Amino acid sequence: MFQKGEYIVYGNTGVCLVEDVGRPEQIPADRETLYYTLAPVCGTEKIYIPVTTSIFMRPVITREQALELIRRIPQIEETPCTERDQRLLEEYYRSLMMTHRCEDLVHLVKAIYVKGRMLAKNGKKPGARDTQYAKRAEMLLHGELAVALDIPLDEVKDFIRRSLAGDLEKEQRRDGESA
Repeated sequence: MFQKGEYIVYGNTGVCLVEDVGRPEQIPADRETLYYTLAPVCGTEKIYIPVTTSIFMRPVITREQALELIRRIPQIEETPCTERDQRLLEEYYRSLMMTHRCEDLVHLVKAIYVKGRMLAKNGKKPGARDTQYAKRAEMLLHGELAVALDIPLDEVKDFIRRSLAGDLEKEQRRDGESA
């Protein structure tokens, strides 16, 4: 069971703060069941969910895991899904989202970005479904990274860029030293 004050990933809502564990007054009919009171970090609503729910929940990744993920971003696959059947495309995107793994969110964002570049070369724009899933995956990923790294959400993208640029500079210096 999660504890008050913990940050968790809750389904496809994203990162939430566990504000309370107990029997909320807002649900007077059910006095026997314990509930989590969740506050999404990207939102203003409250979520009341039984602690026994089957909806996916897990702790937010640690700072070390977040930094390792960022370091591995260049190696994470970016092969785009070129499925033309919109139902199958959505099923593929949804399957990646439903793993609730940060690596899969990175893959999804990168793959849709690559697909968009390929379409742009042919004078086309990405489809609405591509754009929708890329934004959602990025929001979920950045929300978790913001909490894990203890930085504001709007600074995550720049943090990733700076981190990757720093890693590239270090590798270039090492390669220069060994030559």
